[in-house]
Amino acid sequence: MLITISGPAGSGKSTVAAGLSERLGYEHVSGGDIFRELADERGLTPLELNKLAESDDAIDRDLDRRQRELAAERDELVLESRLAGWMAGEYADFRIWLDAPLDIRSKRIADREDKPIGTAREETVERADSEALRYDEYYGIDIDSLEIYDLSLNTARFSPGSVLDVVIMAVEAYDPGDDEGKTPIDGIEYDF
Repeated sequence: MLITISGPAGSGKSTVAAGLSERLGYEHVSGGDIFRELADERGLTPLELNKLAESDDAIDRDLDRRQRELAAERDELVLESRLAGWMAGEYADFRIWLDAPLDIRSKRIADREDKPIGTAREETVERADSEALRYDEYYGIDIDSLEIYDLSLNTARFSPGSVLDVVIMAVEAYDPGDDEGKTPIDGIEYDF
């Protein structure tokens, strides 16, 4: 089964994806790790690379192409990124969206990156705005639309372990035989 985990920065995607892949014995691939590698290769911070990506669509398209290729060629995979649910397209069996209020996400990012909460909040908003513009421009994706997801969860309401328990329960309860049809992803042209 190919499972995608998407959501904004600080929503708990990486924590849940790592735990889910470990629990299921699946491979875990993080789009954030790929993006940070791309930034490191260029000697930039992720925010700087985000800004550069606004004028150089090859950056996003490279990341998205890699995710799409992974989805097409692998099974028993947890693919995690902001656009994983969209990029996996028809290959995804179960799509998850995680979210939390901006203040909570900013605090998590500040703690993780050892920076002031105000700085984390400002960078998070700036990054999300930048990404939303690009997703719409490149693929016509409205990142705020949750219609393609099978499960959407506010992670601020639960401990990380409890979020993982809810996700695992949903994934294990999923029976493809009972599936009345996943939401198709129409109108996206994967022109990398």
